[in-house]
Amino acid sequence: MIKNLLKTPVGRLRLLGYLEGTTLIFLIFIAVPFKYIAGDPVLVKAVGPIHGLLFLGFIFITLSVGVEQQWKFQRTTWKVLLACVIPFGTFYIDRLITKDQASETGG
Repeated sequence: MIKNLLKTPVGRLRLLGYLEGTTLIFLIFIAVPFKYIAGDPVLVKAVGPIHGLLFLGFIFITLSVGVEQQWKFQRTTWKVLLACVIPFGTFYIDRLITKDQASETGG
């Protein structure tokens, strides 16, 4: 399945969205509470930079795919960009937008 996702730009966006969303949820619901309850920031220090790179990559690839697929910014691109700052947003947007785009392009 992962091989199929990597074949198309929309597929790569979907995979990156899954990874970015997973790290965001981990940070918000596990790492940050652990930092404040246990007083140990080790998880935030480990996962935070990884999430930051995935976040930046998601934004870059979203804009790239948006241009390549000729997404209308007001209709599609901004929704995908907004999804990466809302917990569970990338999973939701995957179902609504990118999955439909992938099926149209064969990815």
